[in-house]
Amino acid sequence: MVEIEKTAAQKVPAARIALFGAAALAIVAVGVGVSRNRAADAPAPAPSASASAQPDVNAMISSLEAKLKANPNDAEGWRMLGWSFFETGRFAESATAYRKATQLKPDNADYWSSLGEALVLAGSGDVPKDASAAFKKALSLDPKDPRSRYFIGVEQDMAGKHAEAIDTWMALLKDTPAGAPWEADVRKTIEQVAEKEKIDVKARLAAIRPAAPTGPAAALNGIPGPSREQMAAASKLPPGTQEEMVRGMVDGLAAKLQANPKQPDRWMMLIRSRMMLGQSREASQALQQAIAANPGSRAELVQAAKTLGVPGA
Repeated sequence: MVEIEKTAAQKVPAARIALFGAAALAIVAVGVGVSRNRAADAPAPAPSASASAQPDVNAMISSLEAKLKANPNDAEGWRMLGWSFFETGRFAESATAYRKATQLKPDNADYWSSLGEALVLAGSGDVPKDASAAFKKALSLDPKDPRSRYFIGVEQDMAGKHAEAIDTWMALLKDTPAGAPWEADVRKTIEQVAEKEKIDVKARLAAIRPAAPTGPAAALNGIPGPSREQMAAASKLPPGTQEEMVRGMVDGLAAKLQANPKQPDRWMMLIRSRMMLGQSREASQALQQAIAANPGSRAELVQAAKTLGVPGA
């Protein structure tokens, strides 16, 4: 996620903690279909021999855009395009695509919450009005939508309504299935904001349930995102090429972070994606690079990495 400007962080320090934790609710499940298969202990395929062997992700996005030009009423195609832009860090374009999906299928809560998240990440580190409206629309369609509920809490926290934000996140935590990928992150967000604002939440947290075990498997199950079948249907890629596209997206994110490393939240996206692809060594290396470039975010980075089971975290 985009790093909040220093002045904004000074005004709402607890809110930055909340936004960091939102990574678990983001559609950052690069290759989720592949990862779900791999969660059953299937051996991970060897990395590509070279970056040049990977397909051009931008070309694939262009292919999807061409298909949508021919069939502009394909709501799921627009969702796929929004996801693809999101994964490559093009959040404003992601929001545009998701908005088109909501226009074509306005009764889909996931489209609306995805739009809201893209708008947040395309902004300057707050929850803009159009994003807030998208989250509220999603909740009107599905009151249990976890992404929208989380960001509503973020919005409350940024407005100085810290107790209300904690109430919102507590309610979300109560409804969260044990072991869900965002469970530990929501719990940690509550703890950090409560500590910052001197709010006692120990008894309330203890009454919900102990934190579920964390690790790669817990971090993979149920993360929203396109399945292998959805990717194939949307882009008509040859068998096996979908995973190469995913790897290309992850490597593209890594390259962008090498050029602009002062983005701790984007590093966490990369680390999560590396773990989901079975690239634990690369995830560990990314963690060390992230800490070196963002020493002020060390504690948050390490905690999130531990949740994902990154070696050496």
